[in-house]
Amino acid sequence: MTDYSPRLFTTDAEIEHLGEGLLACSLARPEWTHEAHLASCLYLLTRRPDLDVDRQIAGIISRFNESVGGVNDETQGYHDTITHAYVAGVRLFLRQTGETGLKEQVNALLLSPMGKREWPLGFYSKELLFSVPARMGFVPPDLALLP
Repeated sequence: MTDYSPRLFTTDAEIEHLGEGLLACSLARPEWTHEAHLASCLYLLTRRPDLDVDRQIAGIISRFNESVGGVNDETQGYHDTITHAYVAGVRLFLRQTGETGLKEQVNALLLSPMGKREWPLGFYSKELLFSVPARMGFVPPDLALLP
């Protein structure tokens, strides 16, 4: 496990910018950090009931990646299994947290076990998680069930 201190957010507007910027493909590539991924996921799940995150997230992130010159293929870009593992993790966090404000929720998520970069490795071996099939489509975990 790495010892990593996440960049926390100071305003709701920063998070709204990330969530809406992801949808509009208007973010600058450097803005698309680990923290931005999780903040956007929580934003979409809690503030955009018009979206079916489970069904639409692959297209949303893939379109964004392409909009900044990225490629979604077997070695780079969108990773379906990691994305869906974190969607499950964010939902688990939301069931457990008492925080109600957007900034407070996102910052608490980033500091929680579900916000850690290694969180999916509690459910997946490295070999499976970083395999081509896991990148290209969702694969069930091989170590423990996702929440």
